[in-house]
Amino acid sequence: MSQPATSVRVLPAETTLGPASLIVADLDRSVSFYRDMLGFRVLHRESETAKLGAGEDKASILELTALAGAHPKPRRTTGLYHVAILTPSRDALARVLYHLAVSRYPLQGASDHIVSEALYLADPDGNGLEIYRDRPRANWYDAAGQFQMGTLPLDLDKLLEEGATSTEERPWTGLDTGTRVGHVHLQVADLAAAVRFYTEGLGFETMVHMPEIGAAFVSAGGYHHHLGLNTWTSRGAPPPPADAVGLRVFEIVIPDGKTLDAVATRLTSLGVSFEKTENAIEARDPSGNLARLVV
Repeated sequence: MSQPATSVRVLPAETTLGPASLIVADLDRSVSFYRDMLGFRVLHRESETAKLGAGEDKASILELTALAGAHPKPRRTTGLYHVAILTPSRDALARVLYHLAVSRYPLQGASDHIVSEALYLADPDGNGLEIYRDRPRANWYDAAGQFQMGTLPLDLDKLLEEGATSTEERPWTGLDTGTRVGHVHLQVADLAAAVRFYTEGLGFETMVHMPEIGAAFVSAGGYHHHLGLNTWTSRGAPPPPADAVGLRVFEIVIPDGKTLDAVATRLTSLGVSFEKTENAIEARDPSGNLARLVV
């Protein structure tokens, strides 16, 4: 896998992801899951919405909106593949795994991606979740300086043992301070069109592009990926219906208004419609996924 090509039309290295907003069918059920099973803290709650954070942080990580009568997201649609929650350390990830094991909540998978170690599961509505920790950036490159990201087996037994020891020393009280959204992985209908939108339009750089398997990963500042894109079950598919659970919008945090203006110029040059205020832009990718860029 080669390193990304340099470009002057890219998002600044300070770019990060903000909260992801999810549609759920039952707010009580979802809040209970995210609070009691995963260890989020409820920052604010109204009748049909809740904002969730972690540890002592005041910023929201996930925002839940209940939609009465919401249906499961059809498999053959675009939309959310998973929201990836980045923990601040391996110890923090191990503690999450141990808590899930004690609570007997099923995992859907676990992988060593070279750049990170990850656990996969779903919330009660079937919204995909990844919980992971990053390895140091120096470990992301091989001896020849080539960026490498893959999918290898994760030693769950060792991680679980570390989580048990850590939890015995420091009882579980929830996710650690510093936990945040690390990346969002999207299902798209057309991989080339999605890559063009997120790179030529928004200004991310391509870290990995594998059209032969229908996947690409893009980022700002050399991160392994802020966004994953795939067509594994969504090639040529429509967006999910309006009454389906799933991703409502995800947020990209940029450092200044100059960057926002540059994004607006690029989107205009591509003929992409968007809504712009003084401090934000909202635009849908070609598959209907809604991104919000915020200064």
